Amino acid sequence: MPSTLERFVDELLMNGRSTFSREDAEAMLPLTRSGLDTALVRLGQRRRIVNVYKGFYVVLRPEDVAYGAPDPAQWIGPLMEHLDLDYRVSLFRAAALHGSSHQAAMVFQVIVPKQLRGFEIGRIRIQFLTQAAAAFLAVNQREFLTNIKSRAGFAKTAGVELTLLDSVRYSAKAGGINGVAQMVMTFGDKAVPRRLSELAAHYETPCVRRLGFLLEHFHHVRQAKALEVFAERAKTVALLDPSAKPIITSLAEDFETDTRWKLLLNGEVEIDL
Repeated sequence: MPSTLERFVDELLMNGRSTFSREDAEAMLPLTRSGLDTALVRLGQRRRIVNVYKGFYVVLRPEDVAYGAPDPAQWIGPLMEHLDLDYRVSLFRAAALHGSSHQAAMVFQVIVPKQLRGFEIGRIRIQFLTQAAAAFLAVNQREFLTNIKSRAGFAKTAGVELTLLDSVRYSAKAGGINGVAQMVMTFGDKAVPRRLSELAAHYETPCVRRLGFLLEHFHHVRQAKALEVFAERAKTVALLDPSAKPIITSLAEDFETDTRWKLLLNGEVEIDL
């Protein structure tokens, strides 16, 4: 049993681990509560550890200090296990994994089935997005997920189809409709039509129709066709760009309507080439 917090941290690293909770340290160290508090503060000041979330700590290596913490892909899994909550990495970071180099990882976005407050550590920003528990449970299955590999293990990540659907659903957090368009153009052709259709049943119909429109716009024909049925069932017209201000009825005629996807084209699709 280690006798000091620093020794405990060193042994974690030697055993290939880089995270621990306060409860872990309490169970392993012969320290009083106040003694452990002092040791945690001292190692934090020396940039050996960082408290990333309510008593959950990550061990810092020298190369991590400038950023304030290691790449979140290295510790998001252990953190979510600590919180006893399922998750998936999605949007920007998932898009980058699938080949959309335009989507820089400015923020590390995680989808969970309950509300969690995001946080910042140094240059790193974690953003939690909430999906209704029933829909989350239905889609967050192994066959629809992939992993980000890191030196600390794996981070559960949305596959191509989930990344597309998540991004259009949370488009305000994914660079708007044009940010989503960039993703669709880049890796929409990698989506498996059957999976896309199966997953789309758990997303709001306007979101699915927006994705279908973008897939067709970029000539990903098989993928677009898989979503046709959702447009056929729709009873009302939705906005292509949901972030735009509500349309005054008298001005709606100024915008073209895509009758196939039942979308009011209230914005231009623009991407970086």
